[in-house]
Amino acid sequence: MFVDRRQELAFLNSLLNRKHPGPAQLVLLYGRRRVGKTELLLHWARNSGMDFTYWVAVRESPTSQRNRLFARLLDVPEESAPAHRSWPALWEAAAGALKNRKHILILDELPYAAEADSAMLSALQHAWDQHFQHSNLIIILSGSHVRVMETLLSRQSPLYGRMTAQWHLSPLPFSSLQEFFPKWNAEERVAAYAIVGGIPAYLNWLDPDQSLVENIRNVILSPGGMFLAEPSFLLYDEVRELKNYMAVLKAIGAGHHALNEIGQHAFLPSNAVNAYLSTLQELRLVERRLPVTIRPGERGKSRSGRYHLSDAYFRFYFHFLAPFQDNPLLNAGQILARVQQDLRAFVGATAFEELCRQWVIAQGRDGNLAFTPTAVGSHWSKRVQADVAAINWESKDLLVGECKWGADKIDRQVARDLIEEKTRKMLLDLPDMGEGWRVHYALFGRQGFTDSAKTEMRRVGGLCVDVKQIDAALKKIE
Repeated sequence: MFVDRRQELAFLNSLLNRKHPGPAQLVLLYGRRRVGKTELLLHWARNSGMDFTYWVAVRESPTSQRNRLFARLLDVPEESAPAHRSWPALWEAAAGALKNRKHILILDELPYAAEADSAMLSALQHAWDQHFQHSNLIIILSGSHVRVMETLLSRQSPLYGRMTAQWHLSPLPFSSLQEFFPKWNAEERVAAYAIVGGIPAYLNWLDPDQSLVENIRNVILSPGGMFLAEPSFLLYDEVRELKNYMAVLKAIGAGHHALNEIGQHAFLPSNAVNAYLSTLQELRLVERRLPVTIRPGERGKSRSGRYHLSDAYFRFYFHFLAPFQDNPLLNAGQILARVQQDLRAFVGATAFEELCRQWVIAQGRDGNLAFTPTAVGSHWSKRVQADVAAINWESKDLLVGECKWGADKIDRQVARDLIEEKTRKMLLDLPDMGEGWRVHYALFGRQGFTDSAKTEMRRVGGLCVDVKQIDAALKKIE
């Protein structure tokens, strides 16, 4: 099922008629596995109105790779395609076969070809310089090895300076889950977003005709299913010392976010943990977060950073499943009971807070807040923690938000604590102890708010936002 991708399709369609640079295009499109690169490129190519060739590199000899590629270009069986002893010979023949006709050439999982023959990229660079940049050919270079694909843009790459466009493919937005699960309500979709995020493959693996709990039991926890093996599978191609990387991810998933805590619980020295975290950040699996209230000029040297798993399924897996993977005495029923017991708190602390921050970003962009935030995130210090914080340093405006994913409505006491206690402590963390700052308030609740809580928030001009409002607002911006 092809869902959303309006921005990405608009970008790809713009390549079809681009005059400068062009009309030839050499484009880099990359992203982590399962994010939907191949589906996107084939959907676009099939609807482009142009002839296209799709080729995916696999782990085989360079000769076999070239043979398959040229067979695809000629649209003939592999055994009928002429063999080429080198990549320069292949590209020379390809230029002759394509001539100057309009054509899209998609080279998928390119790192496998470059790994098999280091001359492959140099040969492509030469072919681009000599033939393709003056043609009507659109070449899309795609791959899942994020670090390798990004090196194609570096000065050390033979293709440096040749790319005419690039796109890093991100997961689908929350609003897209409506198309995958049309029968589920907003709360169920938020919970699903907490478990698998916006990765199209994972969303397709879930069964829309089953409830979320049934999907956890019958799909995610299914012996031999893809979900249980996914983290190791994703890392296997990207890193060595898999056990050490898994130990770091387990430590973060267990709730240890400071560098020294991660090292202690992963049983690794700090210098080694730093290196592993750096690689995991490059792979977009871990992110280093800072309080949004740290000034932009001070963020680079701040020691307040916390490391979090940025991939939703990794968060779910390393929080709920990884601790039991090595215990053969536990069955799926026992694990499911643990998930059901803690899922509400997990959803509230991950997806719901994230979506509340997205709501603030959207409202600020549309001019629906009392000020325009220049940064949105969260805040923490020894004094206080705020789930949502938005700030404008020039106008000295601060929004402080509290998120509750509980089973009851938010009451007046929560509102008072936000206004009187949390905000007072948070202002102490700002320069000049918050002197001269205007503070704005927001409560975000799964089940809504009591009348007394609404009255308290109205008194200070605060916002009360429930999950249905968040769902509706995020649908509008996608």
